Amino acid sequence: MTVFTQVNKPVCDPASPIASPSIASLDHSLLRGIAWTGAVKWGSQLLSWVSTIVVARVLAPSDYGLVAMAMAFLGLVALVNEFGLGSAIVMVRSLSRAQVSQLNSLALSLGLAGFAVACAAALPLAKFYNAPDLPWVVVALGGTFLTAGLCSVPNAILEKSLRFKTLALVEGGQSLVNATVTVLLALIGFGYWALVLGGLISGVATAIVVVSIAGAPFSVPNYQTLKSVLSLSWHLLASRLAWYLSSTADVFIAGRILGPAALGSYSFALTLANIPMERVTALVNRVSPAVYSAVQHDFSALRRYVLGLTEGLAMITFPAAFGLALVSEEFVLLVLGEKWQAIIVPLGVLATYAAVRSVASLLPPILFVTGGSRFGMFNGLWAMVVFPIAFYIGSAWGVLGIAVAWMVVHPLSLLPIYWRVFSTIQLTAGQYLKALWPALSGTVVMAIAVLSAKLFLPVNSSLALRFLALVAVGGAAYLATTVGLHRARVQTFLSLIRAARSPQA
Repeated sequence: MTVFTQVNKPVCDPASPIASPSIASLDHSLLRGIAWTGAVKWGSQLLSWVSTIVVARVLAPSDYGLVAMAMAFLGLVALVNEFGLGSAIVMVRSLSRAQVSQLNSLALSLGLAGFAVACAAALPLAKFYNAPDLPWVVVALGGTFLTAGLCSVPNAILEKSLRFKTLALVEGGQSLVNATVTVLLALIGFGYWALVLGGLISGVATAIVVVSIAGAPFSVPNYQTLKSVLSLSWHLLASRLAWYLSSTADVFIAGRILGPAALGSYSFALTLANIPMERVTALVNRVSPAVYSAVQHDFSALRRYVLGLTEGLAMITFPAAFGLALVSEEFVLLVLGEKWQAIIVPLGVLATYAAVRSVASLLPPILFVTGGSRFGMFNGLWAMVVFPIAFYIGSAWGVLGIAVAWMVVHPLSLLPIYWRVFSTIQLTAGQYLKALWPALSGTVVMAIAVLSAKLFLPVNSSLALRFLALVAVGGAAYLATTVGLHRARVQTFLSLIRAARSPQA
């Protein structure tokens, strides 16, 4: 892993032409951004785990299934609603104030349109799923499109200005409001409405804060003025839309074929499996696109960032994801209770593959900033055809079959992206695997240690003691391996953390 130089933070105005900052400046912004985002994300992660466990013990799988039915459709509308405008603002290096104000008006208009679509689709969705309680859930969740429309451009302005500390604090506050409201409403008997209102109220609070910090004016959009931005945003939208349809086909198929209870079990297992990945990768993916954009023509710098971030990310997500898979039975029975026993095996499968998804998430932004947006769009369209077929075939074996389908079909969609990115920035497979080796070797030893411990632990030991012992053994094995075999790399990783926390940085 490369040590990043520390310099003063660059100041840029995202609404006017800007010069690309130096590599040293970007290194500093990247480190400080990850540090702040990481601190808040880990705090939010702990809060999310606690709130999720509390709510899961109060609500039933069918409550999660009902909300999952609504979110599967509304998530699709949300992608169209945003139209890739935020990411396009970050990736386009020069935008005038007039263009930003026009984009702000366009984003709000799309938010209003998204809410209208949600209202119109409420009854048809209820009939499709045969769920009479679904319409008002869809309408209520549709209100998040309005807050998203207000936040889209201000969020992009903060990101392009490298104000990652502000973004982290805002997102942390949103997580706090969401968790607090959801838990309180669940405890007083709101049922699935606790899940709905938690997201809606936290979204309103976030919109108020973000607009007050980085709100942009509004003006009538002009296509000719925005042509270059909209071209990129269209490719982003098509790619994200295709990926969304591909990746949520499992929810549609499980809900339609297996029913609400099975869907609730599957969606909750998927949520738990992705927590180690999403909470960590989110902090990196919040920071990296703006940095990639600033060095989009410097392939040496792009290789450096890809390898450094891949190594650091894998060292965190691999033990977390594989560790969860190894102790999935003990975790579910101890923390969630026997009513969730059906998710044990699917959780193990999904958590295992979450490790792969974590490092793969670093590549698509590079594809788009280096002129591969059209390639990414067509690769997504191909995946949109293959994924539903795989999930439908897997559904014959229930929830587990759909989980296994992920491990079969997703690598097929990643291979073209890896090939294109590696070819473009002249990165070899050997260099990439070398960056992954510390995490891979530590995880293999950890798995051997945990599986061995399961054989030797007393059969009559308490579930809590067994779980804690397995976690301790796995953690010790991973740390011993990474420190013993990759001491220099671990020291470099720790020096980055200290550098990011340094007040002189």
